[in-house]
Amino acid sequence: MNKRGDEIIRKIKLFGTVFITVTLIALMLFTSGCSQQSVENETGDIENESGIVENETRVVENETGYIENETGYVKNETESLLNETENQTNRSEHRETESENLEEEVEGVPQEVLNVVEKSDRNVMQTLADRNFTTFVELLNVAGLEPLLAEEGIYTVFAPTNEAFDELPENAVPALENNTEELEKVLTYHIVDGKILMENDLENMTSVKTLEGEELPITVTENGVQVGGANITEADIVASNGVIHQIDKVLTPPPQ
Repeated sequence: MNKRGDEIIRKIKLFGTVFITVTLIALMLFTSGCSQQSVENETGDIENESGIVENETRVVENETGYIENETGYVKNETESLLNETENQTNRSEHRETESENLEEEVEGVPQEVLNVVEKSDRNVMQTLADRNFTTFVELLNVAGLEPLLAEEGIYTVFAPTNEAFDELPENAVPALENNTEELEKVLTYHIVDGKILMENDLENMTSVKTLEGEELPITVTENGVQVGGANITEADIVASNGVIHQIDKVLTPPPQ
């Protein structure tokens, strides 16, 4: 009986020893796992902080790029303004050159005439179009005379109104459009090249040679100045390269 009791006590002690050992091992493993998890968490935090730093760096880089873009935009605007200034300067210089050329070509013309011409910034063709000499302008284009009256030079132009062309025979204008050689003769008979003749100049003249080559007779009546039998209904319409006189009749060069 005592042997059996001793055996039981021995087994109990052995079991207790094993239990205690297993418990200690389990505690050690648990403690090790907690420490490893803590290290992983700390590593993750560090990684997150690195990501934040990277994001902040990218933000700074983006802001720097934006500033660089704004600087480039400002540079482009500055260059554009400089180009506009240069263009305006070139236009001013061109006008000054035109004015000097005009003064040389019209030497002897009264200064008041020069002063008026210099103030105009529209050439003869532009002025005719502005004042609605529609038919006359269209025919000048058909005849190819538009570049002539738009280029540098000085001209005195006697411009028939639309009503003056309406008084011609019904098929006269279409016939002229289909015969550019005859059309050019008729139109150049309305143009004096190389002279600015104001109304008071015309009053002291009996004729003037036209671009067509024939002389255009000038007379003064109680109602005003007539050129080739047409009345000047509005005089001294000034352009940058000459002067225009509105007339109430289409001029026809004398037969050759």
